Amino acid sequence: MRRKYLKPPFVEALCEFRFIPGEEWDLTVPGLIYERIKETFPEKKQTLGIGIKMHPTEKGIEHTIEPIPPEIQFVKKDRTAVIQIAPNTLVINQLRPYPSWENFKKTIMDNFSIYKEIANPKGFKGISLRYINIFEFQESKIELREFLHFYPSIPQELPQVHGQFLVRVEFPYESNTEVLLLSLGSTVPVEKKGTFDLMLEIAYGTVKPELVSFDEVPDWLDKAHDRIETAFEASITDKLREKFEEVGV
Repeated sequence: MRRKYLKPPFVEALCEFRFIPGEEWDLTVPGLIYERIKETFPEKKQTLGIGIKMHPTEKGIEHTIEPIPPEIQFVKKDRTAVIQIAPNTLVINQLRPYPSWENFKKTIMDNFSIYKEIANPKGFKGISLRYINIFEFQESKIELREFLHFYPSIPQELPQVHGQFLVRVEFPYESNTEVLLLSLGSTVPVEKKGTFDLMLEIAYGTVKPELVSFDEVPDWLDKAHDRIETAFEASITDKLREKFEEVGV
């Protein structure tokens, strides 16, 4: 049974699809997608950039600066979600407040279906689902083991009081064709002196995306979400859950 919280530490979730193109990238794709989603995602933003490419020549490696096709962002009316389109890439971002997995999944699938219909990709280069959580503490320091089951283990020979840290672990799934990434790091909020935050980021993605077909995306998303949720609950203690005000306890 899934746990529910009145004050979840959720900051952002995102689902990224990277595609094998069916043909050369068509710059009209973002505009055609926008026509389908503009009632819900009316605001458009565009980012431009340049890239450096290396070309082997008789004189050695030459570097050329070339423009990168623009990334287009479509922002939801209430600014709680963003759709990002780049060449052969679709990213769906969900911000606070988090609606529910069912609603977020529907947003993912609706926009995935529109992209697939318009861009007509051949398959996947990669799929990933990622959740970012921030744990806020009013204290200047805490005993990590009281709040977390996943944290850096410090040898007794070293000082037990330490500064900022980052811990990252990869867990293979499905016979090494998929992977869960679990990372925990400390941050110091600029606006709140004497306090600090911890960021727990959990991502689940494909190592061999060719094993997932377009029709299998809904089931794959549910599996990825379940494994992310299991990792989240396994990483925290009941003392930390008290901060989130669990519902139904």
